[in-house]
Amino acid sequence: MPRYTPAQLERRNASVWTKVQAILAPIQFVIFIAGLAVTLMYQAGAGIDSFTWVTIFVILKTFVFLLIFVTGAFFENDVFGKYVFAPEFFWEDVGSSIAIVVHFSYFVLFYMGADENILIWTALLAYLSYLINAAQFVLRLIIEKRHARKSRSRTVSTT
Repeated sequence: MPRYTPAQLERRNASVWTKVQAILAPIQFVIFIAGLAVTLMYQAGAGIDSFTWVTIFVILKTFVFLLIFVTGAFFENDVFGKYVFAPEFFWEDVGSSIAIVVHFSYFVLFYMGADENILIWTALLAYLSYLINAAQFVLRLIIEKRHARKSRSRTVSTT
C-alpha cells in the first residue's frame, strides 16, 4: 500500500519542507555520529577529557532534532493536511515523540544535578532512540521505493 496518493505525492514534491528535511536529516546524522563518538570516547577515557563536550553534542543533537520535528510538522500539513500524527506518518511521529522525550530527559536530569554516569547513559539512550527512529524512516523509505518500482514495472508490462 503506497503512503502517498498521486495528489499527495505532487504536494510532497512541491513542498519546500521536503527540501528542508532532505538538508537537515544528513546534518542530524553527522551530529549524531560525532556526539556518539564523543560520548563513547569520554566514557572510555580516550582523548575527550571534558564532560562539557558530551553536553554540547546533546544540545546540538536535540536542537536539530527539534528543528526537524517542527519542519516535519509543516511538511505533514502541506502533504496530508495535519501537522502531526497524520495516519500516513503516525508511527514515525510516535517514534519521534518518544525520542524527543528521551533527549529532553537528559536536560531534566542535568539540571537536577544527576551523576555524570547517569547523564552519559541518558545521552546514549537518546542517541539510541534517534537511531531507532531514523531506522524506522529509512525502512519506510526503502519499502516505498520498492513499491514504486513494482508499480512502474507492472505499468510498463501492461502497456
